[in-house]
Amino acid sequence: MTDRRLISSGSRFEEEIGYSRAVVIGDDIWVSGTTGYDYATMTIEPDVVAQCEQTFRNIAAALAQAGATLDDVVRVLIIVPDRADWEPCWPVVRKHLGRAKPASTLIHAGLQTDAMKIEIEVTARITRKA
Repeated sequence: MTDRRLISSGSRFEEEIGYSRAVVIGDDIWVSGTTGYDYATMTIEPDVVAQCEQTFRNIAAALAQAGATLDDVVRVLIIVPDRADWEPCWPVVRKHLGRAKPASTLIHAGLQTDAMKIEIEVTARITRKA
């Protein structure tokens, strides 16, 4: 049977709602939709670019627990409620995913709270080095 490993960021949302930050099965990693909350302080910056940076820090931390990096991302889904907030985030996305160049989808939709300006979900595959 395939091992299933659950990864937590320590966010209260995971426990209260009943999900994992990431799930690892074999070499595949599915990272839940992640926002710009700083889980250490449970605060979120008002600026979308700052939220985008924190979101990637949160995703990178989950991937690291799974033995992967942002360079292992093969698919990304980005959700922004306000279409105008997307373009300012391009340099941040390129900085973090520019080497991986994953398949990508952008959706404009409401998020859990008005404070959340971006949510990012990724799928990664652990690259085994010879």
